[in-house]
Amino acid sequence: MVSGAVTGLSSDARDVFYMRKALRLADRGRGRTSPNPMVGAIVVDGDGVIVGRGVHERAGEPHAEVHALRDAGTRAEGGTLYCTLEPCIHHGRTAPCAPLVAEAGVRRVVIATGDPNPVAAGGEAFLRGRGLDVTSGVLAAEAREANRAFFSVVVRRRPWITMKIAVSLDGGIAARPGVRTSLTGPAANRLVHRDRAEVDAVAVGSGTVLTDDPMLTARVAFRERPLVRVVYDRRLRIPAASRLFSTLAAGPVIIITTTRHLAAAASKATALRSAGAEILAFEEGAGLRTSVEALTERGIGSLILEGGPELHAAFWDAGLVDRVQMYVAPCVLGKDGVGWIADEVMSSARVSGRTAWPVGNDVLLEGYVHGTD
Repeated sequence: MVSGAVTGLSSDARDVFYMRKALRLADRGRGRTSPNPMVGAIVVDGDGVIVGRGVHERAGEPHAEVHALRDAGTRAEGGTLYCTLEPCIHHGRTAPCAPLVAEAGVRRVVIATGDPNPVAAGGEAFLRGRGLDVTSGVLAAEAREANRAFFSVVVRRRPWITMKIAVSLDGGIAARPGVRTSLTGPAANRLVHRDRAEVDAVAVGSGTVLTDDPMLTARVAFRERPLVRVVYDRRLRIPAASRLFSTLAAGPVIIITTTRHLAAAASKATALRSAGAEILAFEEGAGLRTSVEALTERGIGSLILEGGPELHAAFWDAGLVDRVQMYVAPCVLGKDGVGWIADEVMSSARVSGRTAWPVGNDVLLEGYVHGTD
């Protein structure tokens, strides 16, 4: 579909204008492209008219540049390609994009950010070597933020991890130890499920399963891919009758334990495996980073850590939290309530970019620990 040309803007402003459109296209792949990044591309002809659009929709399918150039056809000749990520130069599940771009007849290519993967990178240099005019770095921060999970996996070899919690006004998470306590309202619950629909995995501790018996599925928002449910259960305490195992159609369940406890509870491990669990066991003292790196090897690039407080504290102390999302409910649990590390986390100098906004009757506080990319 052809859209009208943009006039009255400087060259730099036009690049920003079109790149924003490409970033909005890329967002259509949210929750669907992992382990690949979300990418959008548009082709603009010599008169400034958008003549081609493309989105990377799923891993293994054509990249955004391919869709955009096909959409543009011969109208790409002499035009400009805007792409939110550097066109790839390697043969993976699809053919490399950079040669196709060079052959399409576009005069200029504008890139938001380079590809952090050394295997796929090099498209910018390739296109320059073929005589194309290449501009890079347009809305780079926005492009990296949109693909923070992809960048985290490639650069840090671990998932992008969000620590999510609901607390009362006095910082409690439950009325009493072992008592299931609902704090947030319908609007916040819908947002939680929408977030689950966009990530690769959700993780909880064994205490959360024993207390709440959650399903950890995305029940309100549509989810196209299986959602991995991870349970940190060092002592293999959760029962094989947990509701998690009644929802295996929604995604696999991975239990993380230690080799010592696995050997000591062989019959329990057999029952959990029979229920459908995959068990990953690590040596005592291996550290949480070892477990999240193992999850990365299973294609998990983004993870929401939903509880409980001991697991939150362990991830926080290990420096493995990238974003904090704290829902504050308008209630007080009192002196018998189970507390959380809210003061330690939300007042920490490690947390930046703090925001707060209402979600129904609750308030969502959010902050970033390692920046947004």
